[in-house]
Amino acid sequence: MSTLPSTRIYEGTRIPSPVPTILEVDPEKHRLDDILRVNFGPNHPSTHGVLRLVVDLDGETVAGIRAVIGYLHTGFEKNMEHKTWWKCVTYAPRIDYVSFQANELLFTQAVEKLLELEIPRRAVWARMALAELNRIHSHLVWLGTSALELGAISLFWYCFDDRDQILDLFEMAGGTRMHTRYFQVGGLAEDLPADFTKEARKFCDSMPKSVDEYEAILDRNAIWLERTVGVGLLSADDALALGQSGPMLRSTGVDWDIRRDEPYLAYDEVDFNVPVYGGGDVYDRYRVHMDEMRESVRIVRQCLDRLDAMDGEPWIADDRKVVLPPRHELHTSMESLIHHFKIVTEGFTVPEGEVYVAIESPRGESGCYLVSDGGARPWRVKFRAPSFAALQATATIVQGLLIADLIAAGGSLDPVMGDADR
Repeated sequence: MSTLPSTRIYEGTRIPSPVPTILEVDPEKHRLDDILRVNFGPNHPSTHGVLRLVVDLDGETVAGIRAVIGYLHTGFEKNMEHKTWWKCVTYAPRIDYVSFQANELLFTQAVEKLLELEIPRRAVWARMALAELNRIHSHLVWLGTSALELGAISLFWYCFDDRDQILDLFEMAGGTRMHTRYFQVGGLAEDLPADFTKEARKFCDSMPKSVDEYEAILDRNAIWLERTVGVGLLSADDALALGQSGPMLRSTGVDWDIRRDEPYLAYDEVDFNVPVYGGGDVYDRYRVHMDEMRESVRIVRQCLDRLDAMDGEPWIADDRKVVLPPRHELHTSMESLIHHFKIVTEGFTVPEGEVYVAIESPRGESGCYLVSDGGARPWRVKFRAPSFAALQATATIVQGLLIADLIAAGGSLDPVMGDADR
């Protein structure tokens, strides 16, 4: 692991140099007559999601590249500005559909900060456990698809088998496997079922063994090493200049993780390490992802211990202005039924103000900027998407690569196009 100066570079003490986000063909290195322009994407199998890469090739060498987005533009942010606060919750997880729990957490925390609403401790620990399970889920999707692109077909099935166990836990908690809408303003939609911690512990017991098996398949595989070591290089300076975060940034030697450095939920109450590597290549991005899965299992175990000790405690805030009544009350109280109908159809009002909340999503810093004019719907919604920032590094990491290495380098960015386009 590399060491950096103790001066915090995130406090305006350093101005990064500009880095080009488009790679132009250099006529001194390549004869323009020999350049062939090829489109990779935007059909999904060519790239990670509906991304279009306009690639200039000199033989098999990448001489120029331009990443083109916008093919999955959904207008989620603008749609949210025309919906009630309550209805907006369903949009957030669909922005990054691989990190759906993270985005759901992000938006609900932003609304709660505007409301100055404190959620119960049981909800805090449940959110943290599910967010870390979602991190493992996202990393498994990345690892399986990245290995598949480089020929390690069997690893894809192994990763998705473990991913399915996480989806089982999500279904157990919220009733659905993806886009659960389980995090709600004020806490959780329902308390965790009685057997949730027991089943989650079974997963925590098996997952570290699975990570060991993944590494046994890849770490000494000559093809994997040839395709990842020294490929897609990104320096710490360039990573900072391009606004990178998460595994992309930590693979360049920059030791920064919002969970530890600007803690939210109860991350300052759990013990975990932040994996940092200094090579800045595809292999080190792989190593960060692998280590993070192990650390997430550690965090989940600690969350489960706390949840067992809090059994029976409140899981949602007692503020009927913004919180739905428990479902069992809906069948016994006409007042609860009326309140439920008003919240669902009209929403609730949020005091006038603006807020920015950031969390450490599986892809790095995911942020939500909200502005309220005091009404029943947001006046402005803007998400800071780590996938959008990651794609800015495309031109930097592919300079001089062979076309085959472009696949490995681009996949290592781990972009989700819904997150980039919004």
